[in-house]
Amino acid sequence: MTEISDDGLALITTLKMAGLTTFFLMIIGTPLAWFLAKMKSKSKVFIEAIVALPLVLPPTVLGFYLLIAFSPQYLPGQIWQEITGQQLAFSFSALVIGSIFYSLPFVVQPLQKAFEQLGSDYLEAGAMLRAGPLDRFFTLVFPMTKASFITAASLGFAHTVGEFGVVLMIGGNIPGETRVLSIALFDHVEAFNYAQAHTLAISLVIASLVLLSMIYLLNHRPIKTEKVVS
Repeated sequence: MTEISDDGLALITTLKMAGLTTFFLMIIGTPLAWFLAKMKSKSKVFIEAIVALPLVLPPTVLGFYLLIAFSPQYLPGQIWQEITGQQLAFSFSALVIGSIFYSLPFVVQPLQKAFEQLGSDYLEAGAMLRAGPLDRFFTLVFPMTKASFITAASLGFAHTVGEFGVVLMIGGNIPGETRVLSIALFDHVEAFNYAQAHTLAISLVIASLVLLSMIYLLNHRPIKTEKVVS
């Protein structure tokens, strides 16, 4: 059996981390975005600021406080260790949890904007037809904001793939466990192995460009339709 290279393991870890993070981000981010879109309280600005904080906060700052929270000396780390029997800090689970915090605004903001532009006429019509909340969401809201869901999921995935500071702080550099592509790239540069560093870097650039091009291509027509409907 062919042995997988260190960079191959880093790629697998990165894709696994990004996939799981995106899955949980969509589950968490969708109701949060809906709540913010419908919220009328003055505290909405404060909650939006908290959600958007990773956009301006240095990743190492967020990673540092997450590392402290994940350690066995503090409650989140203690609870995790009592339930699983394993330390949370410097684990793959820590990467996923940290990535959820770090990439949350990239999922919430596109969805919130779409929900705010949707209006309430269609939902009120659905309620008059006795459609339940979930029924109205999946038959009315989701089809009309599908482009925004694609954007949110794609941006969340891409942003997670490109993480460095947060994952390094809370996950370390354990091959096959917490070593992701961004850390592998840094290791190659630090070892003056510029050939492999260039290969990883240009691959990430091309993959990011292709993903962003697909987002704009898929969203071009739906965005026009949403504007006409609203």
